[in-house]
Amino acid sequence: MAGKRELKREDLKARLIEAARNRIIADGLGNLRARDVTQDAGCALGGLYTAFRDLDELVWHVNSSTLLMLEHQLTEMLAEENDPAAQLRILARGYLKFALENRNLWAALFDHKLPDDVMPPDWHLERHMFLIQFIARPLTRLNPDMPDEDRQIRALTLFSAVHGIISISLEGRFVGIPATRLESELDDFVALLAAGARADVRR
Repeated sequence: MAGKRELKREDLKARLIEAARNRIIADGLGNLRARDVTQDAGCALGGLYTAFRDLDELVWHVNSSTLLMLEHQLTEMLAEENDPAAQLRILARGYLKFALENRNLWAALFDHKLPDDVMPPDWHLERHMFLIQFIARPLTRLNPDMPDEDRQIRALTLFSAVHGIISISLEGRFVGIPATRLESELDDFVALLAAGARADVRR
């Protein structure tokens, strides 16, 4: 009996995650409402709180599935490339491609605001770390003598810079890069950073 209950709960969770994901794709995270999600999932409003603690926990699960999509896409794009500088360019291009093709899901990763006293669970925070490891690996090959802590900081810096360039540009800010130049500017920016990493080795 307990096994059947757990199976039903897992099925409900999956339906709610899919319903929330589809709502975010269509209308954005800011318009996500518990009543709409449960209606789409075919359950009562209370069903959401049977499967999840609250709407925030449901969004964490949606965002984690989005990060898994991004990880798979970047992994496929990197599969045939062995040059570390080219890998960094591929990561930047892949991140841009994912943002363009999944605008609302991508935005939800960063637009999910929580009260100051609420932290996302560790399992969700850990889901983000593949991005930094993807960047750190080619940085290691470009500069194998860089201390691990410095490499992690450099990877975070590179991600923050690329994300900022893409975010400002896709939001249409006046300081953003025009869409026709965005990919090429990312290429040049990452190439400069890769050249700088190699220059550090030669010093």
